[in-house]
Amino acid sequence: MDRCKEITRRKFLGKIIGGTTSAIALSHLTAESKEGTGKPLAKRVLGRTKKNVPILGLGTAPVGEGPINVQEGIRIFGEAIDRGVTYIDTARIYGNAEEILGHLIPKRRDKLFIATKVSTHTADEAERSLSESLHRLKIDHLDLVHIHSIGSKNIDRVLGKGGALEYLLKQKEAGKIRFIGISGHNRPPNFVRMLKTDQIDVIMCVMNYADRNIYDFESKVLPEARKRNVGCVAMKVYAGIKGGFRNHRSGHIGCVTEPAYLPQALAYALDLKGVSVAVVGPYTVEQAIQNVEFARKYAPLSEEQRASLMAYGKKLAPNLGPRYGPVR
Repeated sequence: MDRCKEITRRKFLGKIIGGTTSAIALSHLTAESKEGTGKPLAKRVLGRTKKNVPILGLGTAPVGEGPINVQEGIRIFGEAIDRGVTYIDTARIYGNAEEILGHLIPKRRDKLFIATKVSTHTADEAERSLSESLHRLKIDHLDLVHIHSIGSKNIDRVLGKGGALEYLLKQKEAGKIRFIGISGHNRPPNFVRMLKTDQIDVIMCVMNYADRNIYDFESKVLPEARKRNVGCVAMKVYAGIKGGFRNHRSGHIGCVTEPAYLPQALAYALDLKGVSVAVVGPYTVEQAIQNVEFARKYAPLSEEQRASLMAYGKKLAPNLGPRYGPVR
């Protein structure tokens, strides 16, 4: 999930995006822009799940790991959900994110698509993690559970007897979860191997205009997912926080993408054939509202915009490097 520095009103108003899209005044993003009065978020079918989901998903790691207090977290998540962001991505490892969501989800459960994660090789550890997630979220089933950080996993263990996939398949059969996914940041070949089991319904991986020059999930994994009608979720669409994982609790550092390029960066991910959702994690209410406005105004990049963004990403890539772990 992307962790981006709060854009001040003065700086934000001073930017004209792509020569065609005017910057949004954050001071005007009030209750008038909520779901009932603003333009609805576009929706797409999430691959073989056949579920219609909004093109913007709510990432919860920045708030959960912040750490941000529960009441402020409720306010941040609530603002996004009130504006139509019903795809919620969380994890037991995201600090108190699931606890915060537990204050919001029960009353809105039927309107939300909830995804969490187990970051383990084994069935026993997956069971403990999933049980705790359900308890904290205050729900009795999940729409999607990812085996997280699949790039760092021993795939033989994940797929073997007593492995995480075996456990999730049993939970799917029992109705505790509806769909099984894989998520992660590195080693695209691990994703491909998992996809070839034909047991994976959704993938979530790093796909942005800069990391296409580093990890390149776009050409290494996305085609295999499309072939199998696996739902695709893009994360780190703003290229993540400066410095990568080591700075994930330092929102003030800011994200890699400069403010003027944020809408184009989101559009790049949503332009990828097969991608249904871009998950973005806000640190603040202002960022949560801003992301919704970008998504509401999404339009495919023009040739000129795409060329400019690709050149910008190619320039950034050498300094970014494989900060999320090995490529292979």
